[in-house]
Amino acid sequence: MPASDMPPEDRPVSKSFRCKVVTPDAQLLDSDVAYASVPAWDGSFGVLPRRAPILAKLGTGELTLRFPDGDGGERSFFIDGGFAKMADDELVIVAEHAVPAEQLSESDIEAELKEAEARTVPEDAEHGVAEQAKVRNAVQAAKVKLRIAKAVRARGI
Repeated sequence: MPASDMPPEDRPVSKSFRCKVVTPDAQLLDSDVAYASVPAWDGSFGVLPRRAPILAKLGTGELTLRFPDGDGGERSFFIDGGFAKMADDELVIVAEHAVPAEQLSESDIEAELKEAEARTVPEDAEHGVAEQAKVRNAVQAAKVKLRIAKAVRARGI
C-alpha cells in the first residue's frame, strides 16, 4: 500500500509536509516544507510534520516556511485574513490577502503607512467605530508588511 493511502499514524516518519498558499486570485505556493509559523487571529502557531488536525482563522502577520534540508532555506509571506487547515500532513493556507515577502517594497509600504496614519474618520460618521477599526487595521497591516520587508532586506533576499 502506498504511504499516501495509509492513515497518517501508520505512514513512515516524514521530515516534511505539503503546504499550499492560495488567495482568491492565485496559488502562491505548493511545496514540501519542514516547518511553518502561521499567523492566526489570536497569535502564531507552529506546524511540524504529522501535526494533529487544526482549522484556524488567520490574522494579520507573517507566514514563515522552512524548507526541508535538501531544499534548504526559508520563505515568508505577508498574510491578512483567511483560514488555515492542517490535516493528513497537508497545510492549506486560504488567505484573503497574501504577498510573498520578496515582492514587498519598503518605499511603497512606507507611503501606504503614511497614508493610513493620515486617514481620519469624521465624528459624525454613520459607522464611525467600524471606520476607525478599518483605519487601525490598515495601519497595523502596513507596519507588519514593513517589518517583513526590512527583515527580508536584512537577510539579503
